Amino acid sequence: MTCRFYREQEVGQLLDMATAIEVVDESFRQLGTGGAENVPRHRARAPGFVLHGMHASAEYLGTAGWKMYTTTRIGAKFMVGIYDIDSGQMVALIEADKLGQMRTAASSAVGARYLAKKPLTQLGLFGTGWQAESQLEAMATEFPLTQAFVYSRDQEKRESFAERMADKCQIEIVPVHDPKDAVEDLPLVITATTSKHPVFDGNQLAEGALVCAMGGNWAYKREVDVVTIRRADNWVCDSIEACQGEAGDYLLAQEEGYFDWDVAVSLSDVIAGTVIGRNNADSIVVYKTVGLAIQDVALGTKFLQRAAENPAVGTDLPF
Repeated sequence: MTCRFYREQEVGQLLDMATAIEVVDESFRQLGTGGAENVPRHRARAPGFVLHGMHASAEYLGTAGWKMYTTTRIGAKFMVGIYDIDSGQMVALIEADKLGQMRTAASSAVGARYLAKKPLTQLGLFGTGWQAESQLEAMATEFPLTQAFVYSRDQEKRESFAERMADKCQIEIVPVHDPKDAVEDLPLVITATTSKHPVFDGNQLAEGALVCAMGGNWAYKREVDVVTIRRADNWVCDSIEACQGEAGDYLLAQEEGYFDWDVAVSLSDVIAGTVIGRNNADSIVVYKTVGLAIQDVALGTKFLQRAAENPAVGTDLPF
């Protein structure tokens, strides 16, 4: 069994968002029913450098693996390694920026599949970077969206984003200059920013809204304010264990006395049918994601299945 190396462009050639959504949905289901195991992220630091690592096993796929990535002043670099469970052999090393974008966006879309009030035709989006692009693409893939209201502090960035993504997603995208216009009367609000501080006023959330907070995975960062946490009726995590270490949106609210982990549930358990993720149509729901290695392993495995049908893709490694 040979290990092969795959480039970013090859990942983009063989995977699509609709596939990513279904793969991530099943990975959550397997977490909830015992077919997979996820280990939260750990970090090693040096001045100007952080090495991030996370790993998971997917018994239901016959694979296991890890994602490792570095962040420095000049950017981030992502790699995923996949192993065959039966042999213990490493079978793939994958450049994983695109893979990570897709699985992160798919996690939000899967969350909205189970937690949002339907029909879902409008949303508000905070952020105009590459994560925001993927988030919008995933929601437009999953739902019959007609309109998105996008906020960024930079007028030029939000207008450029609206023009670019309207063509890609084939929906109307309205760049807004006031954060409230990306929140009020909307059934879904997505935060995809690098902000350390809340990006909207929770008093402006509509009854029944779902908030997908995915921008931060550090204990000191939060995109969602205490008002949102207090108004919520349901608090959902991609993983309670992972969020307890990284979800500043919940952790800082806990420090201030407005949140208790006893009320939180994992999306995997919602999908498995063992807990409730939304009480009723008027419930405000917060879905906090920090990113799980099982998603990288599952989507990486799907990529390998498709790569096996395309022998020109990838390069053999000498081990």
